[in-house]
Amino acid sequence: MPAADPALMKILNPATGATIADIPEDGAFAVRKKYERARDAQPEWAATPIKKRVDAIRRFRDCVTARHETLARTLTDEVGKPIVQSRNELNGLLKRVEFFIAEAARVLREEKVYASDNEKLEERISHEPLGVIANISAWNYPYFVGSNVFIPALLAGNTVLYKPSEFATLTGQHIAEMLHMAGVPADAFIAVIGGGNTGAALLRQPVDGVFFTGSYATGTKIGALAGKKMIKVQLELGGKDPVYVCDDVDIKAAAAGIADGAFYNTGQSCCSVERIYVDEKVHDAFVAAFVAEVKGYKIGDPLDETTYIGAITRRPQLDVLTRQAADAKRKGAKLLTGGSVIKRKGNWFEPTVFVGVDHRMALMKDESFGPIIGIQKVSSDAEAVALMNDTPYGLTAGVYTSDEKRARRILAQVRAGSAYWNCCDRVSPRLPWSGVGHSGIGLTLSTYGIQTFTRPKAWHLRGV
Repeated sequence: MPAADPALMKILNPATGATIADIPEDGAFAVRKKYERARDAQPEWAATPIKKRVDAIRRFRDCVTARHETLARTLTDEVGKPIVQSRNELNGLLKRVEFFIAEAARVLREEKVYASDNEKLEERISHEPLGVIANISAWNYPYFVGSNVFIPALLAGNTVLYKPSEFATLTGQHIAEMLHMAGVPADAFIAVIGGGNTGAALLRQPVDGVFFTGSYATGTKIGALAGKKMIKVQLELGGKDPVYVCDDVDIKAAAAGIADGAFYNTGQSCCSVERIYVDEKVHDAFVAAFVAEVKGYKIGDPLDETTYIGAITRRPQLDVLTRQAADAKRKGAKLLTGGSVIKRKGNWFEPTVFVGVDHRMALMKDESFGPIIGIQKVSSDAEAVALMNDTPYGLTAGVYTSDEKRARRILAQVRAGSAYWNCCDRVSPRLPWSGVGHSGIGLTLSTYGIQTFTRPKAWHLRGV
């Protein structure tokens, strides 16, 4: 019986509401066929010398460079990210790819860990690919969060079934096209196109690893499913990332840096600053500087070079932000700027700042994922630490102070995968990216994030 014609998925521009494209969506039959192709292709790809795999990824990097502006415009059109920030994401992608290119061969090399002439014994560790990887990716930084998975996975000899978010479908297709142009076989990297039903069909396949970026609610379901299958699972989930401003800071510089950490990409990042605690001695001065910074952000056409605040990618998020603002007002917080949906075509929300907040309010407890922030006054480092840890999440945490020892002492007590001193909302390819609690399990990036796509095999070799 032939498969039915695929349903069409509508791609919308969140800044205007206009339809960009109608894309065929993969149904269960198509997903199964793509899995079978990836499974059949995996042994040959794994047998390809590491140098050839590295060369293909190097050519992918060159494709990104050559098509930089086209890729940036597509990203801006489908997710509403300001064009300058889309370009920044692509520039950051190049640095990550260069890290993986430089480190992969060394990290994946077989290791001799013990040798004894008397025993005629040698012990080695090899790093074998997991097999077929399901990579269910995110829309907010599709090049970043995707490349954290599919680049090292391919370098390690895995084949990848890559499901871009339905809100970044065109970008996902660009990625697949460039990898194939670069020499990655068509069946070694396959884009799986669609929404939630397509993702569910992908998870039903007997893959060897699931690497997911998204919400805690979805992540728990994926984790439970992967546990039953006894396969590798990595979950990069949400955050409610805090920053603490001590009483010895350069107030203007701290306010500018933290505001950027809270509102860059219109606040749509798992590591955006979502809670700010400020020592009572500098609270009022910090708030004044912070609000002045936020009021200076330009809201507008994402293709305008001067725009800083773009559209909200997912329309339902407007309701989340509206409810958080209303809840904060009802419970006594003071609104200093913003607070409302902007009435224009597309999905827009004003940059919003509240003070007088506390942890009774959803704004300080639940992930916002948008341009809204609460600032809470504290009287001591101990109070700040207690509030920073008052969350089920644990992705990042930052401290602003002129005293490094003080920062280290505070951050050592905070449950978070990444710690920042006088910076925030920063990711480095050289450091592992991981979370605590509801922020996920496993890691990407760093040399550990290359080896995570392998299965270590222990070799006991005794001569005669």
